Parts: sequence; C-alpha cells; structure tokens
Amino acid sequence: MFRFLVRQSTTLAFIEALALLFGISWLDLATGHQVSLVLFYTAPIVFAVWLCDNKSVFVIAGLAGVLWSWADLVLGHSYSNATVQAWEIAIRFAFFFLIALAGIAMRERHHASQARITLLEHTQRLEKQIIEVSEYEQQRIGRDIHDGLCQFLAAIGCAVSALKIDLKERKSDELAAKASEIEKLLGESVNQARDLSHGLVPVQLDEAGLPAALHELANSTSRLLPVQCTFESVGQTAAANNGKATHLYRIAQEAIHNATKHGKAHKIDIRLSANASATSLSISDDGIGFARNGNNTDGVGISIMRYRANLMEGEFAIESGTGGGTVVSCTVPDGDAR
Repeated sequence: MFRFLVRQSTTLAFIEALALLFGISWLDLATGHQVSLVLFYTAPIVFAVWLCDNKSVFVIAGLAGVLWSWADLVLGHSYSNATVQAWEIAIRFAFFFLIALAGIAMRERHHASQARITLLEHTQRLEKQIIEVSEYEQQRIGRDIHDGLCQFLAAIGCAVSALKIDLKERKSDELAAKASEIEKLLGESVNQARDLSHGLVPVQLDEAGLPAALHELANSTSRLLPVQCTFESVGQTAAANNGKATHLYRIAQEAIHNATKHGKAHKIDIRLSANASATSLSISDDGIGFARNGNNTDGVGISIMRYRANLMEGEFAIESGTGGGTVVSCTVPDGDAR
C-alpha cells in the first residue's frame, strides 16, 4: 500500500489530501464541539508532506485553517470578543503552517540522509569493484610472467647451456666460462620472475590453502630481501579456499612491504591462528615503527588493508610492538567471504 502511494503522481496525492481534509471537516461539523478535531486536521498536512511538493503542502495547511475556522463559525462557537476570536484563528493557522514547515524540514532531512546512504553504498560498491579489478589484473600479470617470461628465460637458459657445452668441446674455456656466468644469471632471473609471478598469483591458495601460500611468501621474502621472515600456523584455518584467503594473503604482502620499505625491519614474523569461530593473522617486525618512520596509519596501503578487512567483516589493527617495531593484525569470523 505504501509503495503504491509513493509511486502515484503528486496531483493524485494532492486530491487525496484534499479529500481527507474535507472528510475531517465534515466529521468536525458532525461531532460539533463535543469532540475536538484540531489535531486531526494535521493528518492531511502530513500526508501532503510526504507525497506532494512544498506548494501543495502550504495549500493544504492554509485550507485546514480555513475549514477549521468555517466549521467553528457554522457551529456557533462563542468568543468573549472579536479580538479573542481573531487570536484563536491566528493561532490555529500558525499551528497548521508550523506543522507544514516542520514536516518539510523532516522530509528534506530524510531525503538528504537517504542520498548520503545511497552515495555511501555506491562508493562501497565502486571500492569493491576496484579491489576486484586490481586482483584480476595482478593475477593476469602474474600468469603472463609465469607462462610467458619465465618460459622464455628458461628457453634462453637451455640455449646458453647448449652453447656452453659446445664451447667446452671446442676448448674455448674462456668463452665457456662467460656462457656459464650467463647461464647462472638467467637461472637467477627465472627464479626471481617465478617468485614475482607466485606473489601476484598465489597458486597455493587453491592447491594447499592459505598456510602454504603464507609459508611460500615467507620463504620468498627471505630469499629476495635482506630480512629473516618466518611463518607459524596454529589450528586449521577455515579461510583456505575462499575469497577471505586472498584478502588475508594480500594483507600479509602489504604488511611485509611496509615493514621492509618504511620500517627498515630485519626480522618479520607471520603468524596464522584459527579456532572454531575466527581466523587471525598477525605480522610483526623489529623495525623502527610507524610513528618514527613518518608512515602514518592513513596511507593508501594501510587503507586498502583496512578495507579488505571490512569486506570480510573482520577487525583490523596496526600498533606498536611491545619490544619496538610494528604489529599488523586482522581477525575475521568464519563464514562466506563477500
């Protein structure tokens, strides 16, 4: 019923408000002064506030004052003098117009609140889409590196190996040594490209779950950067094969990036713990801390981590460690990821 009233035209709503107003006026005449219907005259005004424009609201309010005054005169209500009668009528008109003004103000405030809520929901949808697009692009680039660049470098490495063997057979030891050095550099390049592709596309999330992906992340961090990164897992996490695993993995990646780039950390500890109701991830480091490195808690990376936690309906925190450094933690409840 309410949806039908809202969807109807303002003209029809104005006619309905007039009908309601005249109905109350007739009831006022029928009951006489035995029952006061002054408050009932506000019903058509409120009806017009929500379904008509401002001009119609004031027309209804003015007619309410006119009809009430007319009913009062027809019923022969006696006043001590004309001044008192004029004052009484003026008070009624003022009351009806104040109801109209208050109703319009409340309606505008309601519409503004609805607009803010709609804008917020739209912004949240856009933010979620941005995260999804970013995730998709990272995975695409990671697959291109793994299936393209890594294979290409590996093929070059095989060719260099064959060249090294040929040079050795021809007794060109100096050139063979240079070919061996190129082969070594190509091997390191393949490993780095593979680590990069695995960071962009953590395939372990699908194959062995989040603990295996974080373990590989810790190993690659220790291998590629001058830091000691360890991983510990306690309990059986339920975020192994759903969207939450990807969000937690990206949070760990960003926390490690901040610890090495801004925190100047030498040791990073990743801990994943789970129980029957929640999964918790914490990344602690021995760096200089976010308060001293000037990297506040409102940076883009930290904002994205916090937003990922919100998508999982989890709790995100970043704080100073007891012995220095920084601790980043995220706790998410079990259930379907958004």
